[in-house]
Amino acid sequence: MDRTTQHRITVCTSCRHKGTECRPGYELIEKLRKAIAAAGDSIAEDFAISGVACMAGCDRPCTVAYHGTQKATYLFGDITPEDDIDDLVDFAKQYAVLHDGWCSSVDRPGKLRKSTLARVPAAMIALQDSKVLAS
Repeated sequence: MDRTTQHRITVCTSCRHKGTECRPGYELIEKLRKAIAAAGDSIAEDFAISGVACMAGCDRPCTVAYHGTQKATYLFGDITPEDDIDDLVDFAKQYAVLHDGWCSSVDRPGKLRKSTLARVPAAMIALQDSKVLAS
């Protein structure tokens, strides 16, 4: 991420609809960029949107990830450019103000409540040995 953006949305560009050669990632990126720019509230300055060749969500195309410095990362699947842009923009607004990126599925907008593939905690750097066992 560059110095002006705090968050990144990454869209898989190789995902394709089952049984077709249709790869909706590029269309999704274009529509999402336009929708984020139109959303105002300085959200466009806070989010960089890019594509990546694969996020291993091939069974649930198209996959979209939200990342932020010292925040949980989210991976969503079954996202379409035709139906899900509003939910993606609403989640960007929500994610931008979550200090650690953590939110419950019931707090996510619309379809994103049910299409979460993963929530990965923010990376933690171990500074000292710990004898506490994870449960």
